[in-house]
Amino acid sequence: MAELRTYVFIDSLQPQFASFLGTVAQGFLPVAGQAALFVEISPGMEINRVTDVALKATEVTPGMQIVERLYGMLEIHSNSQADVRAAGKAILEALELKEEDRIKPKVFTSQVIRRITDHHTQLINRMRHGNMIEPGQTLYVMECAPAGYAAIAANEAEKAAEINVLEVRAFGSFGRIYLGGEEKDIDIGYRAAEQAIEDITGREDKRGGGG
Repeated sequence: MAELRTYVFIDSLQPQFASFLGTVAQGFLPVAGQAALFVEISPGMEINRVTDVALKATEVTPGMQIVERLYGMLEIHSNSQADVRAAGKAILEALELKEEDRIKPKVFTSQVIRRITDHHTQLINRMRHGNMIEPGQTLYVMECAPAGYAAIAANEAEKAAEINVLEVRAFGSFGRIYLGGEEKDIDIGYRAAEQAIEDITGREDKRGGGG
């Protein structure tokens, strides 16, 4: 039986996060305002069957299908929240699982770095796929597991504050987000990101980490 690691519904993709997905996704790109669902399972190859079920169930569009060594991740989106929810229901039924079978995420790193230096800024900007950070601004980094929950953390941070989405890694053993902006905005945004993770229910991961 497949293990449900991540199952998270996003009601409205925010402009920066949607645009960020457009720089990293190899599927059909989402746009701001659409609803989305991130599903992560193990074993990874099983994600192919999950994708087939979702696309045959409703009029949703796949943005990402990633098969890692251990895990598989799927992102689907649509203008219709109902279609995304229906696709998610079909996925769960096919896997013979329930939403509460997902792993409750944990935050492993949550750091605010204020007044970032010039050279540190250059390092961050070279690895990001989203917006840039400027010297003197504040950097926020989060690491969570399972990885897929990084998506909702970044999206909720953007909802809450005028921050810049620098990088989001929502697959693999750990999820990571990098946010930049003015100190007052990051202070609001990072709390929204942490709260988004805290609000997700699920079973405890006995392994205590990213797998």
